[in-house]
Amino acid sequence: MATDVECKFRENRAHGVLIVEDEFLIALDLEMTVRDMGLDVVGLASDKEQALKLAPMADIAFVDVNLADGATGPEIGQRLVDEFGVAVVFMTGNPEAVAGRVQGALGVVSKPASTSIVQRSLRHAVAARRSGGLVTAG
Repeated sequence: MATDVECKFRENRAHGVLIVEDEFLIALDLEMTVRDMGLDVVGLASDKEQALKLAPMADIAFVDVNLADGATGPEIGQRLVDEFGVAVVFMTGNPEAVAGRVQGALGVVSKPASTSIVQRSLRHAVAARRSGGLVTAG
């Protein structure tokens, strides 16, 4: 769980984006898009263990369904929402695997996704964070 100090820190900096994706080239492409929009990338994770280690630093996360440790994306997404107050956008070639399954997730983007769709999803996530549409863990 994020502490009050961690939550305050997150409020006073650019939004940090966690990329949970095991396909390296897709992760790098997402990272470039996030940075081009002026947001920070807090890390790249290819499995549940890495994602949960980076979670306290994240405000927004793009999460794939099928990762290096199996179909752990839905569990990761739910934990990011519930335990860390992260705005989660699933990005997967299997949207039916998560559609309506994770309470609190902002949405699902089908892969392959164009840069404009990723940018639109990021703008939506940032707006949700700023409007208080998400409860911050703490």
